[in-house]
Amino acid sequence: MAAFESLSSRLQNVFSKLKGKGKVSDADVNEAMREVRLALLEADVNFKVVKDFIAKVKEQAIGQEVEKSFTPGMVIINIVNKELTELMGGTQSKLAKANKPPTVIMMVGLQGAGKTTTSGKLAKLLQKSNHKPLLVACDIYRPAAIKQLQVLGEQINAPVFSLGDQASPVEIAKQGLQHAKENHNDYVIIDTAGRLHIDEALMDELKQIHQLVKPDEVLLVVDSMTGQDAVNVAQSFHEQLELTGVVLTKLDGDTRGGAALSVKAVTGQPIKFAAMGEKIDSLEPFYPDRMASRILGMGDMLSLIEKAQMNIDADKAAEMERKMRTAEFTFDDFLEQMAQVRNLGPIDQLMDMLPGMGKVKGLKDMKIDEKQIGRVEAIVRSMTKEEKTKPEILNHSRRKRVAAGSGTSVAEVNRLIKQFDDMRKMMKQFSSMMGPKGLKGGKKGLKGMLGKGMKFPF
Repeated sequence: MAAFESLSSRLQNVFSKLKGKGKVSDADVNEAMREVRLALLEADVNFKVVKDFIAKVKEQAIGQEVEKSFTPGMVIINIVNKELTELMGGTQSKLAKANKPPTVIMMVGLQGAGKTTTSGKLAKLLQKSNHKPLLVACDIYRPAAIKQLQVLGEQINAPVFSLGDQASPVEIAKQGLQHAKENHNDYVIIDTAGRLHIDEALMDELKQIHQLVKPDEVLLVVDSMTGQDAVNVAQSFHEQLELTGVVLTKLDGDTRGGAALSVKAVTGQPIKFAAMGEKIDSLEPFYPDRMASRILGMGDMLSLIEKAQMNIDADKAAEMERKMRTAEFTFDDFLEQMAQVRNLGPIDQLMDMLPGMGKVKGLKDMKIDEKQIGRVEAIVRSMTKEEKTKPEILNHSRRKRVAAGSGTSVAEVNRLIKQFDDMRKMMKQFSSMMGPKGLKGGKKGLKGMLGKGMKFPF
């Protein structure tokens, strides 16, 4: 399930009606805005935020510009896109950096929003830019919170400072900061305790930590799935602590997304990061313009390209492309490619980033089964070197041996070999379709190919 999926499909329906019109009257605009308003309210966007948003869009959409335009529908979509981007903060908001290290980041939020996990994810993200974060375990109330942070720290090879659950959180924060200075950690991430609801004791403790460590960032971790509650929580925290930013978690869940669209307008503080999954590297900087574009079905090619640049080896990709063209593609290459695609994250999320792909039937329901990937790898690893390069020599007795060696059935081996053959043929076809200016036949060509029943073996 993608972020804002139901909102996205409702808005796209509204706009597809407008797109086809040569002329758009004020009545058309009013009708479209009524539907947009309903869609936003159903997605759990704060009522006042919706009211302001519609007023701003209407003001621009009912006017000379739209009437004069050749494509009035597109002009209105652009206005909505621009205002949606503004609603979520306008531009990407970067993490603050202290003049003199370490930069102190205080993570706050209610219990269950995902603070501890997000602290680990943020540390991992900072490591990618060659920073040395220190995680500080200040949640002494929730059983196993300290252990959870230590496990995350080990997983990403980041140090965790803890004094157990007997010391006071204020003391832990103080000593943690000292420890970071002595060990040249340039970022300190303080994982504080949450409560099931906001209470004075929680706020007093957070204020004490705040006064002592003087954080450069106070990030509120918000579970996107809690809807309007999330906005109320954000407001209370902001009044007491002066937040500097928000991190949205579980944005890939079955979320109506309203909190994400309301939280910036209500607190005035930007959404700095969003977590799109469980994996430790699933935290990404939040780009309001890209998110708006995805909601309106225009895709998010920039994020996809960045993801690919970070996770895919360019030389290997070029070599792979050559092999596809010349049909030298082997089972070893196949495994290699599977690993590279897995690095990018869940296929269904990647598809969401492609413009218009949400509408291609069959792709929406594509899920990757990790167990199945394991079986595919086992089958390929049970082949001899020669079999991997020349699958055509895999006769029945060889297939039986491969099945036994990989703990799978002959039927599974047969299916994989057939899929591999299909894939080889398709790649040849794909590379012949790729002209110097990209895909011949554009999206039509791609859809045609996908329509031929291309299946992934995992």
